[in-house]
Amino acid sequence: MLYPKIGIRPIIDGRWGGVREGLEAQTMGMAHNAAKLISETLRYPDGKPVECVVGCTTIGGGAEAAKVADQFSRESIVATLSVTPCWCYGTETFDMDPHTIKAVWGFNGTERPGAVYLAAVMAAHAQRGLPAFSIYGHDVQEAGDPTIPADVKEKILRFARCAVAVGWMKNKSYVNLGGVAMGIAGSFCDANVLQKYFGIRAEWVDLTEIVRRITLKIYDPDEYELALGWVKKHCKEGFDCNAGKNLPEVITRSKVIPAEQDWEFITKMTMIMRDILYGNPKLDEMGWHEEALGKNAVAGGFQGQRNWTDWLPNADFSEAIMASTFDWNGTKAPTPFATENDTCNGVAMMLGTLVTQTAPCFHDVRTYWSPEACERVTGMKPTGVAANGFIHLINSGATALDGSGACRDAQNKPCMKPFWEMKDEDVNACLNATDWCRANYEYFRGGGFSSHFRCRAEMPVTMLRYNIVDGIGPVLQIAEGFTADLPDQIHNTIDQRTDRTWPTTWFCPRLTGRGAFTDVYSVMANWGANHGVTVYGHVGADLITLASMLRIPVTMHNVPEEKVYRPHAWASFGTEDSQSADYAACKQYGPLYR
Repeated sequence: MLYPKIGIRPIIDGRWGGVREGLEAQTMGMAHNAAKLISETLRYPDGKPVECVVGCTTIGGGAEAAKVADQFSRESIVATLSVTPCWCYGTETFDMDPHTIKAVWGFNGTERPGAVYLAAVMAAHAQRGLPAFSIYGHDVQEAGDPTIPADVKEKILRFARCAVAVGWMKNKSYVNLGGVAMGIAGSFCDANVLQKYFGIRAEWVDLTEIVRRITLKIYDPDEYELALGWVKKHCKEGFDCNAGKNLPEVITRSKVIPAEQDWEFITKMTMIMRDILYGNPKLDEMGWHEEALGKNAVAGGFQGQRNWTDWLPNADFSEAIMASTFDWNGTKAPTPFATENDTCNGVAMMLGTLVTQTAPCFHDVRTYWSPEACERVTGMKPTGVAANGFIHLINSGATALDGSGACRDAQNKPCMKPFWEMKDEDVNACLNATDWCRANYEYFRGGGFSSHFRCRAEMPVTMLRYNIVDGIGPVLQIAEGFTADLPDQIHNTIDQRTDRTWPTTWFCPRLTGRGAFTDVYSVMANWGANHGVTVYGHVGADLITLASMLRIPVTMHNVPEEKVYRPHAWASFGTEDSQSADYAACKQYGPLYR
């Protein structure tokens, strides 16, 4: 595949006769140091280090700018980082390619006015409608200092991380397996929005395709035996809520796959879903050439309810394993894969995974519990991170197993990891923390199993949701916070008031005392839909930067203002009300691929 790369443009004062010659080594040194920082720190979703391409020459004017642009045109460059220690010629040296995302690092030194060039070129970018990110260190450095200050590193890495995310999703597909579940408007897939804002192709696959592939055995039989053996060994069955019920005939007649054959069917459909999204060369060897190609997916979703689940096993296992960092073949990149084919939540899963490279956890944003309501129902008031109340995140059995919080970092604290850091003990811990409860036949007549766990960890997480609003377009919601490990008396009492077969996470947003983060109730009240996603860590700043690259305004967030990083031109839309400026700038510039 073509990996999206970061192009490093070394910008220099074009005056020969003592000026340019004395700056060549320093300028190229800045470029190579920036490239080294990016490649040694960041990875693509498949684990490979991010690639940078340093310009073949320093750029002192239009001719050299064109030479480097020609070089980059053959290198799959998604974004450029221009670096300079000095004054340079603004519009003669800037990146004027409308298809690259841009940033400029101007060295903060007194000997040569790199900051002056930075300011001048930011004005050029703003005037020409080519917004760029400004990078300028807080403290003055000595002219010969080759180090990259911490604040500059943070901005370079945030810019590069988010630009690579933009490049990774471009020209890939969002694969809808089925249609919209149960009239959930948030699940709607808007092909125009996906194309114009993300560069993503929308694909639809009728659910009969899964039945066809199972019937005609269009899957790798050897892998199926491996997968089924792994499932039977590691996926222990849990609570059966159907036991002892006298179910009506409309339900009992509807289950066409016998309960004892559920795992066989579910394992096959999981493999088939993956093959539909990504392809499988084994199918080519079997003579299924078209099926072997897959859909070049970056994300997807499965409709499930009701046309499928009214008579066939649900996809809770499939959705949970697809989104996890492992399966029967070992560790793997997680797939953003939405329950109920909620495409908007699938997009949120994709965005969260691309900036964290950890598993995305799909949730119903179910219930806000105030401290008073919690005490009234359970006899205990919550404390610690949950002292101001909490939100019950629960889902119909399809949350990634990494969300159990069973992994441990080097300090033995609960965490979630990129797949390349997952060890056997991490995988086993997630599996042991999860049991698989039989689906409630009253909801899922076809049966199936739900991933059931209790997140027993206090971890930093970011909850996000992507919505589409008539008259505005796409917007993003962000809430940084923590998962809570509530006492058994609270957890058991509240958790058993709803479906006992589903995984539970208690979420406590970080409060600011104003706006949507005045209190926990305000977060719940301002959430835009019934679903949300959590990813590991406090990554709201990365999501804000990524949203600005895509021209998507952020409707609510609790990220400290000093961490908010958007293109420099956003300040020209207003500095007192940054949210209004964000909306105005996104509207003015329009979608990235319009």
